[in-house]
This record gives sequence, structure tokens and C-alpha cells, in this order.
Amino acid sequence: MTIKLVIGGFTFHVCSIYVPQMGLKGEVKAIFWETLDEVVRSVPSSDKIVIAGDFNGHIRVLSKGYDDVDRGFGFGDRNCEGVALLDFTRAFGLMVVNSSFSKEDHLITFRSVLAKTQINFLLLRKGDRVFL
Repeated sequence: MTIKLVIGGFTFHVCSIYVPQMGLKGEVKAIFWETLDEVVRSVPSSDKIVIAGDFNGHIRVLSKGYDDVDRGFGFGDRNCEGVALLDFTRAFGLMVVNSSFSKEDHLITFRSVLAKTQINFLLLRKGDRVFL
């Protein structure tokens, strides 16, 4: 879902996403990433874009090779869904802004008795981080 907002003279495109679950076929995931690719390409470079949601992936504690898009404070071991997220982020000049917190309590986006994880991420264009 995408909503377009005009706030203080800036146009924001806010995208709420949910990546298909890990157990689904690669074709389903490929369609999702292609669709998100089209959405991001449709946003003029002069506008702001915020992509937030459940990416069903882990990007890891250390950025290892993704220093340009990730501050290195992710939670959990990187998996293929996390790599897809980081590759997409890099391809569009975005940044995972909620990997900037060093405290674990600020990173965890789901917690239960059995598990805690960070699968929800917030992506912005690198130059737009100052607006939050």
C-alpha cells in the first residue's frame, strides 16, 4: 500500500509493505520485488519516499559489505531475505535507518516468550534521513 502526503512543502510517498513469507516459492518473491521496484521507480527523485514494513529477513549485527546502506546494528543472523532487502536498498540509494540503534531493545520488532526478532525495517533515501 502506498499513500502520498504533502507536508510542509514536501511530497512524501509512504509505502507499507509485507514481503512474502520465507516458505513461499521464489517466483512469488520475485513478483513482489519487481512490483516494489516499479513503485520506487515511479517516485520522482525530488519527492521523499518512506518504505516501512515486514521484510521477513534478518540483516545481521554487522553490516559486512553493506556499510553504505546499513549502520550495522541489525539483529539476528543475515539470511537470504535480508540479503534481498540490502541489495534492493543499495540499488535505489536507500538506507535501512532502523539499523542505527545500538541497543537491542530498540531493534527488536517482534517479541514472544519463545523468540525475539527484527524483521520490520524502515527505508529512506540516504539524503532524506535528516527529515526524521
